[in-house]
Amino acid sequence: MKKVLIANRGEIASRIIETCKKIGIETVAVYSDADASLTFVDEATYAYRIGESPVSKSYLQSETILNIAKKEQVDAIHPGYGFLSENDQFAKEVEKMGIRFIGPSADVIRLMGDKVEARKKMEEAGVPVIPGSVEGLETIEEAKALAEEIGYPVMLKASGGGGGIGMQKCQDSTELEKAFVTTKNRAKAYFGSDKVFIEKWISNARHVEIQLFGDQFGNVVHLFERDCSIQRRNQKVIEESPSPFISNETREMMCEAAVKAAKHVGYVNAGTIEFIVDEHEQFYFLEMNTRLQVEHRVTEMVTNIDLVEWQIRIARGEKLPQTQDEILSAGHAMEFRLYAEDPIRFLPSPGDIRVLQYPDQEDVIVDKAYKQGDKVTPYYDPLVAKIVVKGHDRSNTVQKAKAYLTKINIEGIKTNLPLFIELLEDDSFLKGDYTTNYLENRSIAQS
Repeated sequence: MKKVLIANRGEIASRIIETCKKIGIETVAVYSDADASLTFVDEATYAYRIGESPVSKSYLQSETILNIAKKEQVDAIHPGYGFLSENDQFAKEVEKMGIRFIGPSADVIRLMGDKVEARKKMEEAGVPVIPGSVEGLETIEEAKALAEEIGYPVMLKASGGGGGIGMQKCQDSTELEKAFVTTKNRAKAYFGSDKVFIEKWISNARHVEIQLFGDQFGNVVHLFERDCSIQRRNQKVIEESPSPFISNETREMMCEAAVKAAKHVGYVNAGTIEFIVDEHEQFYFLEMNTRLQVEHRVTEMVTNIDLVEWQIRIARGEKLPQTQDEILSAGHAMEFRLYAEDPIRFLPSPGDIRVLQYPDQEDVIVDKAYKQGDKVTPYYDPLVAKIVVKGHDRSNTVQKAKAYLTKINIEGIKTNLPLFIELLEDDSFLKGDYTTNYLENRSIAQS
């Protein structure tokens, strides 16, 4: 593998380029008009403009991207996350061209991308699933009947996509009726299918995910867990490993269940099984992300493994570099997603970054999407950087994170930096005593 095209932008493009440079692989970047001056464009060996700023006219233009891949005679395409990363049709076209797709097969992406079908597969594998739909729901009458059966509150979800998009909590039948049409329309717009389903809402829940890798020889390993319970609007804000909540016994059971799930679907390359964990540490399958995760650096920090390098090696047809017994987790790591947003209302805050300075500190990695002088546009996720901090234990990590975050100097845009500093002084956070609705409840208490 001599040359890789990166079908993405920002910090994840820079992250992939970093590993490719390390192992002697040339890179091809693609960029929109809005991103022409960003760092990843300069870092790549080659770079091509693919269109106007809106994603529909740039990063979702699969035909344009594939034409560039053909022109540059690349050996592989890395999709990063978001955009085309979980688009099975794109993966299939890449495979047809004889180019390696750095990720699972198109068939597995399609299977696990349909949340209803994924639930069925997990039940077959013996993995616990949240009570809910067995099939996609066509009518509001079906939705109401099922909600009454499993009990309110429920979560209405798009079958074709994950994250906070296409998700709505419903407390009663009136809210469900209002949300049903909206969710179906949003699902159709974002994921190409208006199929929706219902799951029982798990109260006082934690969100814990297991990092997996599989190779083409049937081997699957886990790289332990990440706790992603600090969220706003179902989008992760802070991730950490190990989880401050689950016991060693629960951790072992969750990792075993995740490996079993991946083997059941013949999973190859990097993937993540996400679980919801209730207050009694009973865990349920939530979804599988068939790609590299935004928070993969957290796992890299505690395992000392380059996940992007593993992705490339497996895509080249190699066996997993390490066995399960050889993979160890040491210390504690936290990732802070620095967003250009109003820290109180959680609304995007695009604008010109007049000043952006990061301090130098040991055991800190900063994956940067923007630099000083860049403009955060309204076209994409307003992630400015991911800041990952490692300590010898959780308390030490919190101390290091606070010391680092308080020294960041950023002017010109609003960010959620003040929120992080507040959280690092909050008793509930310091004790690891928080759930997925922690930020929501905190906002209500402060208003």
